[in-house]
Amino acid sequence: MIIKEYTLDKLARMIDHTNLHAYASNEDMIKLCDEAKEYHFKMVAINQVQSKICYKELKDTDIDIGAAISFPLGQTTIESKLFDTKNAIRNGANEIDYVINITELKNKNYAYIEKEMSEMVNLCHENSVLIKVIFENTYLTNEEITKVAEIAKEVKPDFIKTSTGFGPSGAKTEDVKLMKSVVGSDVLVKAAGGIRNSDDFLAMISAGADRIGTSSGVKIIEALKQRMKYDDVDTIKIGR
Repeated sequence: MIIKEYTLDKLARMIDHTNLHAYASNEDMIKLCDEAKEYHFKMVAINQVQSKICYKELKDTDIDIGAAISFPLGQTTIESKLFDTKNAIRNGANEIDYVINITELKNKNYAYIEKEMSEMVNLCHENSVLIKVIFENTYLTNEEITKVAEIAKEVKPDFIKTSTGFGPSGAKTEDVKLMKSVVGSDVLVKAAGGIRNSDDFLAMISAGADRIGTSSGVKIIEALKQRMKYDDVDTIKIGR
């Protein structure tokens, strides 16, 4: 295990500040962006349709706009995912989180999963856009998680991601460890879904996650700020 030290800002820069509710209003998006600017989060995670408004709010900052594609079910064609990705990029998104076609994975159609991932990764990288592949582990066996991670190790998206947060369960440390054990240093891991407090946040980082998707980012950073103040330290040490 390697012990690493993280400043509060470095921890905040690991957070994808999230509002993916179907009922999120323009005012909610502006609030999300304002919080992201105040806490210096890495990215706002939003539904594709809200890319333009968030780009307007964040265009003069170093905070990314992350559009969710085929979210949360993944049950659209490759052509649909590519079309929606192009639209999101055109409207200002510079990160893409897409959900794999879980049915085709269950069908053991691994060639389809690889084709889908390759086309999405190529499109994003051609446009200098970061891409994350959402597995939705709650529906998958360890064997299936391993198989998709092996495909990702070859295709090389920027991240593989545990969950949408809309399934029956979210991120688990054991899933993060499994995913990281397969991809190693070739691909980063994002944990998302049900991460609502600072202990869970730190546990996911310790398990191997380099990005955390959560709607509780403000609460988490405030809790860590108080912890560091109480301990009179400038960094938090995390074993990985």
